[in-house]
Amino acid sequence: MQTQSAGPDFRLVCFDLSIYGHHPHYILQLCKGWIARSPLGKLFFVVSPRFLTVHADVVQQCSLDASVQFVAVTETEQADLKSRSSGIDRNLRNFQEWRLFARYAQLLQADHTLMLYLDTCLLPMAAGFSFPCPVSGIYFRPTFHYYTFSPRPQTWGDRLQAWRDRLILGAALRHPQFRTLFSLDPIAPDYITPPAHVKVCALADPVDLSQKLVGSGAELRQQLEIEGDRTVFLLFGALTSRKGIYPLLESLELLPEETCKKICLVLLGEASSKMQQYIATTAESLRQCKSIQILERYEFVEDAVLHQYIEMADVVLALYQKHVGMSGILMQAALHKKPVLSSDYGLMGELVRRYELGLAIDSENPRAIATSLARYVLKDPVINVNLQKTHELIASHASTKFSALILSECVSQEVYAKAQLL
Repeated sequence: MQTQSAGPDFRLVCFDLSIYGHHPHYILQLCKGWIARSPLGKLFFVVSPRFLTVHADVVQQCSLDASVQFVAVTETEQADLKSRSSGIDRNLRNFQEWRLFARYAQLLQADHTLMLYLDTCLLPMAAGFSFPCPVSGIYFRPTFHYYTFSPRPQTWGDRLQAWRDRLILGAALRHPQFRTLFSLDPIAPDYITPPAHVKVCALADPVDLSQKLVGSGAELRQQLEIEGDRTVFLLFGALTSRKGIYPLLESLELLPEETCKKICLVLLGEASSKMQQYIATTAESLRQCKSIQILERYEFVEDAVLHQYIEMADVVLALYQKHVGMSGILMQAALHKKPVLSSDYGLMGELVRRYELGLAIDSENPRAIATSLARYVLKDPVINVNLQKTHELIASHASTKFSALILSECVSQEVYAKAQLL
C-alpha cells in the first residue's frame, strides 16, 4: 500500500469516464486551480478516449502546463465496459470502472486519487474491493434526506431508494482507503455520520464568473429570427426524457391561442435520432394548430455560445423528471439573473424555493407546466427573482472555491506548505 509523499513529485490522479454534463467543466476548473497553485507535483486526468476529441478545447487549456497530463483508457478498455441501459449492467459497469480506476492509480503511481463521479464506485467500495492508495470522491446523488424538504409525499419507492442509498454509502465510507467525501448537495452532509478516518465536505457546484457575456443576447435573438416580443423559454443540455421533453411539449397543446402567440420555445442540445424525430414531428404538429414559435438546435455548444443563449432567454426551463442532486442549469440561470421554471422535487426544488429563483412545480404534470408558462407570459407579479439571494448563491459557488477545497483535502498539507500557500 502506498502512502502520501510530501515532496514535489506528489501525484494526484483524477478519474472520470463521463463526457457531458458537469464533467468537462469540473475538470477545467480543477485544472485551473491546480495550475494557480503550482508547483504541487503532477496532476493526471484519466478519461474516455472520446473526451480528448469532444472536449479538445478543455484538454488544450489544461495541457498548457507541463504538470497536467490527460491519460485516456484504451479503446479496448472503453469498449469492454457494460452499457448503463439496465440496472444489472450499470452495477457490473461500476465494478469494471473501479478496477480500471485502481489499475491506473497503480500505473501512474498515485499518492492520492479523486473519483470525479463517486456514485459509480460506491457499490464496489461498499463491497470492500481493494485500492492501491488513498481515494476521495465527489458525491452527486444523495436522496436519503429529501423527505425533510420535499412538498410531495414520500412513496414506498422513495423510502426504499433512501434506505438503499444510506446503506451503500455507509458501507462505502468504511473502506479503509477512503478519505474525503465531497457532497454537491449542501444539505446532505448534515445527514451523514462518517467513520473517524473520513471527512465529509459540502462542495459548491462551480460557476465560472468570467464566462458571462453581457449584451450578447439581443444579437442572437435577431440571428434566430425570434418573432416580435415573444417570451423566450430556453431548455438546454442533453435533450432526453429526463429533461421533461414529453410533458413540456404536451403542455403546449393545453395553452390558449392568445398565450401561444406570445411564446418562443428554444430547444438546444444533443438528442438521439429517435428523440429528434419525436421533437420535430410534435413541434411541426403544434405549429400547424398553434401560433407558437419552436426553434430546434440539435447540437452541443461551447460555454461561450451557451451563455449567449441564456442571456437571450426570458425564462430558463429545468423541468427534470425527479432529478436527484444538483443542477448546473439552475446555477447558469442564476448567474444571468434569469428566472427558472423548475421541478419542485428534491434539492432543485428546495434551492428554487430557498433562494427565490423562480417557480418550482410538479414537472411531470403537463397542466402544471402550461399554467406556469402562461404566468410567465402574463408577467405575474408574484413571480420575482430575488437578486440579493441570487447573488449570495452565486458568490458561494465561485469556481475558485471548488478547486481550492478539493486540492486542500486531496493534496498533503506538507506540499501546500512548500508551495507557500498556507
